[in-house]
Amino acid sequence: MFTGIVTDLGVITQLEQQGDLRARIKTGYDTSGIDMGASIASDGVCLTVIDLGPDWYDVQISAETVNKTNVGAWSVGKRVNLERALKVGDELGGHIVSGHVDGVAEVTKIEDEGDSTRVQMRAPDDLARFIAPKGSVALNGTSLTVNEVEGNIFGINFIPHTKEVTTWGKVAVGDMVNLEIDTLARYVARLAEAG
Repeated sequence: MFTGIVTDLGVITQLEQQGDLRARIKTGYDTSGIDMGASIASDGVCLTVIDLGPDWYDVQISAETVNKTNVGAWSVGKRVNLERALKVGDELGGHIVSGHVDGVAEVTKIEDEGDSTRVQMRAPDDLARFIAPKGSVALNGTSLTVNEVEGNIFGINFIPHTKEVTTWGKVAVGDMVNLEIDTLARYVARLAEAG
């Protein structure tokens, strides 16, 4: 489990297809404190550490994950939002995030509003019903509050701090981003269907 509070910006330094995709991610984390088999959310995708070095870790990514996320578009040099798994007693600064990406949203519009940036995105039709104004979503692993929703289009506002400590400062129209809907929204919708 994660909270959607990004704690490091990693850089993809190697990508190799070996049956599954293997990626090496350079990190500022103290890798001596990372166990083999640990889970690290990389752009919101929960990935398992399979090898470690002094300032990097390797992950193995299944074809299913590549197909359901934006990982297939990763390239050497790409920066990714990183978050280590939640430990008992950690602060819950965002919302509960599983690292299981539901789909990919497309950035459709970007506008500066004062020092902040308003970004509109198009959600996949089958996920749009789970996104509500003032609800939470995780986008590329970042816990965010939804401002408005119209059909499958929703808007997010990024403050300067978020743009500085995540990859959101470099967002562009056409970017495809990993979308994880709020777990509570999923269960509320399921209960409404049953009732």
